Amino acid sequence: MKQKIALVLGATGGIGNAMARTLMQRGWQVRALHRRADQMVAKDRSSNLGHGIVWRQGDAMNEQDVVAAADGADLIVHAVNPPGYRNWAQLVMPMIENSIAAARVSGARIVLPGTVYNYGPDVLPTLSETSPQNPATRKGAIRVQMERRLQLASQSGVRALVVRAGDFFGPHMANAWFSQGLVKPDQPVTAVSYPGKRGIGHQWAYLPDVAETMMQLIEHEDALADFDTFHMNGHWDADGTQMVAAIGRVTGQPGLKAKSFPWWLLPLASPFVPVLRELREVSYLWRQPVRLDNRRLLKLLGSEPHTALDDAVKATLTGIGCLGPVNL
Repeated sequence: MKQKIALVLGATGGIGNAMARTLMQRGWQVRALHRRADQMVAKDRSSNLGHGIVWRQGDAMNEQDVVAAADGADLIVHAVNPPGYRNWAQLVMPMIENSIAAARVSGARIVLPGTVYNYGPDVLPTLSETSPQNPATRKGAIRVQMERRLQLASQSGVRALVVRAGDFFGPHMANAWFSQGLVKPDQPVTAVSYPGKRGIGHQWAYLPDVAETMMQLIEHEDALADFDTFHMNGHWDADGTQMVAAIGRVTGQPGLKAKSFPWWLLPLASPFVPVLRELREVSYLWRQPVRLDNRRLLKLLGSEPHTALDDAVKATLTGIGCLGPVNL
């Protein structure tokens, strides 16, 4: 049987790397586009970050590069984002257009990791795949535009799948609330800064579980619509204390307390630090419960891939340098 091929855009990022690993474990050939492919090949020789990935020289902003890298591919994982949250308005839509162009030529299905930024306060706290998308932020508006573009492309032969989950955390996820808000990478955990309040539920998504969910959905291709969307439950922290408690257990500090996140500082620093401006925009998602309804996913798969919270937290803290090495 012919080996299936996947092109992963954003393979050095959290979800892109997790998806590349999962695909390779399933026997897929994984290609990845990178502006310095030779450096990635050399890096692979000295680490397991992307061992087995076929690196292609190119840029996700260049349509010809993406089309060439996707030649013969069955799948395009669109997990690429502008670095440091810079120039989203100028870069995000051209990149998704390039993936669509590549999918038209290759016949590959596009898989997009979805976010809750698509939704405004009007439809919270419970979100289904059919909930109206009225975003309250610039980034959310762009995410809605991306998905609408995929949906429109599906009417002319391009297949797309959106898998939406809560806040990502995982061993190789450096740019996320867990690793930039709760703890400090490359430092032992002595305190946790928590953005929400006690009693307010919050949803988390462990990257390997997200990748496995995507993989299982891909393996149910015959059951998918040309444009399809599924929501994950992930790890639901019902009262905003369970993630902090897990960090305490994993680090041997069962009495670990959470400090309040310094929201007051963000307006002062936002003009100078783009990521803080983005965090400030989505603060409404921490002021009320936000939960994705995964019943549609369960109906198709029967169950949702789920790593125990303490195991997921331990792997994450190890991966971002807050614990000693373990086998990931």
